[in-house]
Amino acid sequence: MKQSIQYIVLLVFFLVNPLSNQGQQVLEKPRSANQTLAGPDEQFGALFEAVQLKAVFPDSKTFADCIPKFLPETILANYETIRQRRDFNLKEFVLQNFLLPIKPSSGYTSKAGQSAQEHITDLWQVLTRPTTPHPKPGEQVGPLIPLPKPYVVPGGRFGEIYYWDSYFTMLGLRASGQTVQIRNMVDNFAYLIKTFGFIPNGNRTYFLGRSQPPFFSFMVNLLSEVQGRRVLINYLPQLQQEYDFWMDGKDQLTAQHPVHRRVVRLAEDVYLNRYFDDKQTPRPESYREDVQLAKRVKDPKVLYQHLRAGAESGWDFSSRWFRVGKSLQTIHTTDFIPVDLNSLLVNLEQTLAEAYRMKGNETQSKKYLQLAQQRRDAIQSYCWNAKSQFYFDYDFVARKPSTVYSLAAVYPLFVKIATSAQSMAVARKLEQSFLKPGGLTTTLVRTGEQWDAPNGWAPLQWLAIRGLRNYRQLPLANKIKTKWVNENLRVYKASGKMVEKYDVISTAAAKGGEYPNQDGFGWTNGVLLRLLSEK
Repeated sequence: MKQSIQYIVLLVFFLVNPLSNQGQQVLEKPRSANQTLAGPDEQFGALFEAVQLKAVFPDSKTFADCIPKFLPETILANYETIRQRRDFNLKEFVLQNFLLPIKPSSGYTSKAGQSAQEHITDLWQVLTRPTTPHPKPGEQVGPLIPLPKPYVVPGGRFGEIYYWDSYFTMLGLRASGQTVQIRNMVDNFAYLIKTFGFIPNGNRTYFLGRSQPPFFSFMVNLLSEVQGRRVLINYLPQLQQEYDFWMDGKDQLTAQHPVHRRVVRLAEDVYLNRYFDDKQTPRPESYREDVQLAKRVKDPKVLYQHLRAGAESGWDFSSRWFRVGKSLQTIHTTDFIPVDLNSLLVNLEQTLAEAYRMKGNETQSKKYLQLAQQRRDAIQSYCWNAKSQFYFDYDFVARKPSTVYSLAAVYPLFVKIATSAQSMAVARKLEQSFLKPGGLTTTLVRTGEQWDAPNGWAPLQWLAIRGLRNYRQLPLANKIKTKWVNENLRVYKASGKMVEKYDVISTAAAKGGEYPNQDGFGWTNGVLLRLLSEK
């Protein structure tokens, strides 16, 4: 009963305290960061475990997204009463007690003769979700965290907003001139920060242990392109809160205790960040997969935390995080200083510096400029490999750089912290090893994981193109753009769909990971439309 009340309280809260229509402010009374809502695995315990491990649904995410028809305690009491009966049917019980998630965009295809641009423009409406209506008396609420403004979801199995996906979706919204929707989504993320103290992976209760790559400062900067730079001041409180989330515990770190949550002390006055998750349990949306993998290791809790941290990275999963080449069970994400995460935090620090300067607080502005410079220096010291002439993640536990070549190396170019010589070296490696017929491959190894070869992903193509353009590496940037756009258009012409990821090597249907390739698809749409709109 307590959890149901919490859901209703949250719904009523934002309905009676709407965000400003002009994006000037967010809710005045935030929900405390420790007042998190229970996920379905916590609510339904043994029932949730049974449904997932017995594969009642092929996709673990299906049951995680179900909406209970009755109070959780009522459902659990009924389950305990009848589950021992010989004629008990678990799937029938679930269908009697839960509503299955609706996937409105599933099966959507283009109209005959539509161009890719027209298709994507039509898809904005298909992929847009409205604000959550007030629950009716006695109505149960599922794991979806309501948001105060409409938002765009990726599509397919992903019926909720995702943090880093949304920035790349917004690029397409910007190309479509949909400024109001961009502001709506920035307001939604500001609301989540105000409510929970950070932006969760997505607006589901089971995502409340982790975030995703911190693109909020880029979203605010994108909004400022149409509303002016003063918009940074409007979102300064949330930019600061996001920074505080990533740096939580920094002041308590010592040489003897150098790590707390997402921040790592590498030396005197040298602090960088890692991906992390506060929980050490199977991910509800991939419960069965996590439990089966855990049977191969000595300490399942440690494995679960590394898997969750890998999900926070957005690269779930990749050989970037493996101790042994192709083995997911050797994942050790939290041991790494990721070059992408820390590059993004440089931008956050620089954005904070500018916002404080515009507000007239020169002391804070100088503080964040100094922090940004310190982080830039640390990235160069720990993540640049002079011998290999490439950026790598740094294993701070083993005290050595990773040997996995990945497209995370384009982030320093994207945020303009590489030197001209470094940009040229990275460009050479991209052209020699990563560039394939359909665009850039994510890594150079095949592991069967979706964030490895042969797959290419829209966000990484965009980051590489923009990063190379920042350093006047225009021929290579244009070559990547042409190959990626052509591959997107080729698949669209053949299938009538935009998909989540592409096999850029053989240009066959992309595979790998825990679920089939999804169509929709938010960030593919956003990046392609942005590239096609360029003059």
